[in-house]
Amino acid sequence: MNLDRKPQLERPIMVIAFTGWNDAAEASSLALKTMGEAWEAESFGSFDSEEFFDFQVTRPQIQLVEGVTRDIQWPENVLRATESAPEATGGRGVVLVSGPEPNLRWKTFSNAVVELAREMNVELIVTLGALLADVPHSRPVSVAANSQDPELVEGLDLTPSRYEGPTGLTGALHRICADSGIPSVSFWASTPHYLPAVPSAPAAIALLERFRDLTGISVDTSDLDRNAGDYQEQISAAVSRDSDLASYVQMLEERYDSQAEGARDLPSGDDLAQELEDFLRDQRDDE
Repeated sequence: MNLDRKPQLERPIMVIAFTGWNDAAEASSLALKTMGEAWEAESFGSFDSEEFFDFQVTRPQIQLVEGVTRDIQWPENVLRATESAPEATGGRGVVLVSGPEPNLRWKTFSNAVVELAREMNVELIVTLGALLADVPHSRPVSVAANSQDPELVEGLDLTPSRYEGPTGLTGALHRICADSGIPSVSFWASTPHYLPAVPSAPAAIALLERFRDLTGISVDTSDLDRNAGDYQEQISAAVSRDSDLASYVQMLEERYDSQAEGARDLPSGDDLAQELEDFLRDQRDDE
C-alpha cells in the first residue's frame, strides 16, 4: 500500500466499490464517483497494482498527453477521503476505495483493507455492488442489504447472506471483516439483465439512498436524477420497438408488482440510521 499521508477523520466509514464483476450497469462505480464529487474527496494513497493485478486480464491503458506523449495508466485501487469538506458528510469522515476488482491475492488485499481500517479507526465498512437480474427497468430498483456479522444482522434487521456459489472479492472481504470484528454491510442493486451495457443512473441512486438510510449521510444526486429520467425514456422507447422484448418486460412488471404487494414493511431510514448509531456506540463502549 502506498500512502501519501494519513487523513484525520471523525468516526469514519469506509465505502468500497469495484468495477468489473461487481458492477453491473456501472451502478456501484457511478454511485461511488458521485460520492467523491459531492464530498470533494481527495486522494491520499493507493494499493500497489503490481501485487494485486494480472495485467494480461486487467490491461494497462495507453493515453496520449497533449496529442504527443504517450502515457500508461496502470490499473489501481485509489484511496480518497473527505477531510476537506466534513460538513458535507454531517461531520463524519468517509474513506472511499475505488478501482477495478483485483485479480490476485484476495486474502492479502482484504487483510490490507482491514488493517488500514483499523489504523484509521473506521467504524463501518460498506461495499456497493450491482448484479444483473430478472427485473424490469420500469420499476423501482431493489437493493439488498446483508452482512456476515451476526450482531449487525440482528441489531439492524439486515439479511444474512444465504448465497452459495462463485463469489467476488467483496465476498472474501466481508468474511475477513467478520473474522476481524469490523462491522461491514454490503449493498447490491438489481439491474435489468437485458440492459447489461447501459449505465444505470436509477440503480446508482438506489444504492446512494440505501447508504443514506443506513448511515444518515446524504449525497447530492441532482445530476444522476437528470440522467435517470433520460435513461427511462430511452430504454422505454427502445423496448417498445421490439414486441418480444416488450412482452418479456411486461411479464417482469407483473411479477414485480405481485411480489411488491406481499412485501413486508421496511423500517424507515431514520430508524435504521439511529439503530446503526446505537450499534456502533455499543461497539465503542465494549472496546
